[in-house]
Formats: sequence, structure tokens, C-alpha cells
Amino acid sequence: MNILEKSDEEILALADPLWRDLVKYSNEGAYGEFAKNFSTSLALAMNQIVAGHQFANSELVRSLSLEVDSLGIIRRGEHVTVLYRQRSTKKPGEWLGRLVLGYEDGKVRIFGASIF
Repeated sequence: MNILEKSDEEILALADPLWRDLVKYSNEGAYGEFAKNFSTSLALAMNQIVAGHQFANSELVRSLSLEVDSLGIIRRGEHVTVLYRQRSTKKPGEWLGRLVLGYEDGKVRIFGASIF
């Protein structure tokens, strides 16, 4: 399977629910649920202690709004990057969300996720 061959609409249909789950579980501080769709390489690279500290101490990652706008899709290599305009329920302004998707063992997995 090649995610690069999917249309923008097909990619967003895959990406949007994954992003919503990341927002939901980030707000809840539920690391296990947050990481459930990570690729093996991302899961191994994530330090659960550091991630737990971030969940506990970052007002932003615990107050992400469900109001999100997709900004675009970048195709590169074996992955696509979906960019989102992300807001907070407690902090004014907007942030850039980045979700990197690809296939692993026949399933769409998250290969990267961040908020800037």
C-alpha cells in the first residue's frame, strides 16, 4: 500500500480521526491511549517518562480545542504530513499541528506528531 497515492480527501478521512484521538487523549493525559496508533519506531523513540512529564506540566497539551482546521498535505517518501491549525481552550492564539502518517504492517500508523 502506498499512502502517497491516496487523494487529499482520502488522507483527511484517515488523518482527522487520528488527530482527534491525539487531542482527546492529550487533554486527558492518557499516554497509553495517546500512543496506541503510533508506528513501532515512534513508540520506541518516545520516552514515556518525558511524555508523562509533558502531559502533567504543559497547559497547552492539556487544553487542546476540538476546533481544528486542516491546512494542507505534504507527500514525501513513504509518508504524508497533514498540517492542522490547532487552538487551545485556555491559551489565546493558534498553533501548527503536524501529523505524519504511513503504512506499517498494512495499517495506517502515526510516524510523527507535534504542535508548534
